[in-house]
Amino acid sequence: MSTPALSTPTSYMSRLPSSSSSWAFGKYAIPPELGKLSELLDIRLYNNSLTKAVPYQLSNLKKVRHVDLSSNYLEAPNYKKFTPLPSVTYLSLFFNSLVSEFPPFILNCRNLTYIDLSQNTLTGPIPDSLATNLPSLQYLNLSNNLFSGPIPKSLSNLSRLQELRIGYNNFTGGIPTEIGLISNLRALELNNNSLGGKIPASIGQLKMLEQINLNNASLNSTIPLELGLCSNLIFLDFSNNLLRGGLPRAALSGLKKMRFFGIASSSLSGEIPWDAIMTWTDLESLHLQVNSLTGSISSGIGNLTNLLQLDLSTNSFTGPIPPTIGNLKQLTLLNLFYNNLTGTLPVEIGDMASVQTIDINTNQLHGELPVSLADLKNLQFLSVFTNNFSGSIPRDLGKNTVLTYVGFSNNSFTGELPPGICNGFSLDRITLDSNNFNGPLPDCLKNCSNLTRARLEGNQFTGDISEAFGVHPHLLYLDLSGNQFTGKLSSNWGKYESLTYLHVDGNKISGNIPPELGNLRNLQDLSLASNDLTGPIPAKLVDLGFLFRLNLSNNRLSGKIPPQIGNMSQSQLLDLSANSLDGFIPIELGNLDTLVSLDLSNNDLSGNIPGELGNLASLRSLLDLSHNSLSGPFPSNLVKLGRLEKINISHNELSGGIPSDFSSMFSLKSIDVSYNNLTGPIPSANIFQNASAEAFIGNPGLCGNATGLRPCESDMLGHKSNKNHKKIIISVLLLIICIIELATIIVVIILGF
Repeated sequence: MSTPALSTPTSYMSRLPSSSSSWAFGKYAIPPELGKLSELLDIRLYNNSLTKAVPYQLSNLKKVRHVDLSSNYLEAPNYKKFTPLPSVTYLSLFFNSLVSEFPPFILNCRNLTYIDLSQNTLTGPIPDSLATNLPSLQYLNLSNNLFSGPIPKSLSNLSRLQELRIGYNNFTGGIPTEIGLISNLRALELNNNSLGGKIPASIGQLKMLEQINLNNASLNSTIPLELGLCSNLIFLDFSNNLLRGGLPRAALSGLKKMRFFGIASSSLSGEIPWDAIMTWTDLESLHLQVNSLTGSISSGIGNLTNLLQLDLSTNSFTGPIPPTIGNLKQLTLLNLFYNNLTGTLPVEIGDMASVQTIDINTNQLHGELPVSLADLKNLQFLSVFTNNFSGSIPRDLGKNTVLTYVGFSNNSFTGELPPGICNGFSLDRITLDSNNFNGPLPDCLKNCSNLTRARLEGNQFTGDISEAFGVHPHLLYLDLSGNQFTGKLSSNWGKYESLTYLHVDGNKISGNIPPELGNLRNLQDLSLASNDLTGPIPAKLVDLGFLFRLNLSNNRLSGKIPPQIGNMSQSQLLDLSANSLDGFIPIELGNLDTLVSLDLSNNDLSGNIPGELGNLASLRSLLDLSHNSLSGPFPSNLVKLGRLEKINISHNELSGGIPSDFSSMFSLKSIDVSYNNLTGPIPSANIFQNASAEAFIGNPGLCGNATGLRPCESDMLGHKSNKNHKKIIISVLLLIICIIELATIIVVIILGF
């Protein structure tokens, strides 16, 4: 079916619906008949989901001045048939589906002042003739295409050009020095190219320049002092380059109109010339993160009262956070993380009435959090983890109804959590791990229906765990390990359909494992180790196909290992050790070909070691079947575990010999077969010959050339045989010598006569 055209060309302007109308995506093309409207002055068809090629008949509109076909799905026209538009001054084809080199017809539209071809798939170089053919050009936007090659030096002839936006392309060859000749330039965007080279000093000639964006342009340069001559600059972004040296005071002193200043991730070093920056009274954003800047944060920062965003994170700043930071009433973002800041968090921080994000993690700050934090009604994100904070969390912190994230991990906080820490029900992430919090979890936690991530491990929380949580349909990550929770695992946890990570190990939880946990179809990592759980392992639990880590060790679980365990097809770690499991090792374990570590030690398992364990091709770090009641021979199939580094089958009732093929397991670094009924010689591999006596003790039938083992009888017989062989040889030699001497005597006697 062909794409229909608009039906009534003469009335198309009034008939065009907006993008929110009933027009279906891709339903209409521009009618070629439009080219018959010879008196037409304006074409505005932007944002209409138009498709197909731009009809070449539009080039018949010799009086048209303004053409805007942007935000459609239009394709390139037949350029061979597209004739110049002598009257057009404005041409916008941005955000379409043009796939070609620079459209050649444009070079013949000599009155153009405005060109926007951004967000297409145009390739090739910028034509060198562009500046010659389009001398009136004031605006040129070619960004977000695939243009390549060098930036033409001839662009310097565009004396009227005010905005040059060619970011997000594949330009190379550096920034031409001639760029400084475009004297009327107000906006220069060369970002996200592979330009390389230096920032030319000629930038300082652009006295009208207001915006410059060189972000991610592969530059290797210093910041030229001449930049300070661009006294009208309000926006500068040099981030994501390699800018050697520091921030030159002479350059920054001239930029008094600056509003946005960003040189992040650019290898800057040295101290910030704060005295120069303090003169930027209109500054709204200062981004110097991910550099190697040193020194302290000046108290003069409080003079920048228009500041909205301050990001000095991931540097080497030292000293305290100045109390004057409280003067920044309009600040919404404060990022000071990953530095070496010391001192306390100033109480004046509570005066930053507009702040939404405070991130000061990974410093050396200490003391208690100021209660004034609770006054920040717009605070959404609070991160103070990995510092030396102590004391309790301000009790009223929870009265903030928009708080979505709190990060208090790796400090020395004590006491109970504020009872209303999630009263606003907006909290979606809470990380409290590695502190000394105690007491029960606040009741309000049950109502945090937006919760996605909760890390509470490594504290001293108490209380009944079955009553601590409500319904959290978006919960992805829950770690309660290393606390003193009691009670039973709630069957309601089986409703956390999005949960991927659940750790409750190292508590005092009792009762059975609820089968409902088997409903967590997205669960990948489950640890219930080191509790007081009893009863069987639910078959439904080990039928989870995405589970790659299951640790139920150090409990009092009983019964048999469910054969469904073979369905854990993604499993990498399985630890059921230190329980009271009985019965046979299920042969289905051999299906877990991604398993890296298997520990079934310290149970009551019996029967033979199934040969199917030899199919665990990925098993590398551990195979531990020790301290069970396993019997039968040492399975020869285990020799197929070519990556295995450690094997422990001690304290069982295995019999027979150790297969000599184990000499080919070169990856083995540790082996323990002690306290079995093994007999015969040990394999000749170094791992056996060099093992300690403890690795073989309790197997009186074993022999071999290893510490603590008796020599094998075959070796002793061989030793005796060698001795007899030597005696025979010596006897024969003596007999031969005697015969030779006797013959010599006879010859002498005969000759004497």
